[in-house]
Amino acid sequence: MKPKKDLTYIAKIEKAIADKYGEKAIQNPASFWDEEKEKDYLEQLKELEVERQEKVDYEEKVEVDGFFVSRKLINKETNRSCPVCNKYSFSTNDDVYLNKYECCFSCYIKYVEGREKRWNKGWRPEDGRKK
Repeated sequence: MKPKKDLTYIAKIEKAIADKYGEKAIQNPASFWDEEKEKDYLEQLKELEVERQEKVDYEEKVEVDGFFVSRKLINKETNRSCPVCNKYSFSTNDDVYLNKYECCFSCYIKYVEGREKRWNKGWRPEDGRKK
């Protein structure tokens, strides 16, 4: 048999909670819910699911030459070789100059430094001068 509930004790606890935290603390949460809030909630759930699916697709592994590689790495287009001297570089120092001047650091020193205006106008060294 279930023990009999003491309704006066429950009422005292509810009153103490209401005194300490306010009347909203003892209200049924469903009493504040309506159709408009339900629609907003369902719309937010749909948006979260779309964002989650985009993240899963972005981080999906794809087989490339027998290896699984993250799709986000494949979609990156990086040009790590200097268009002036065709040197391939992993240097972060070269990255700065490749982004700004479209050449590596050593080509910057040889051809660009002190002549930025000419370089920005489109001048590039002739094939015979490249080393």
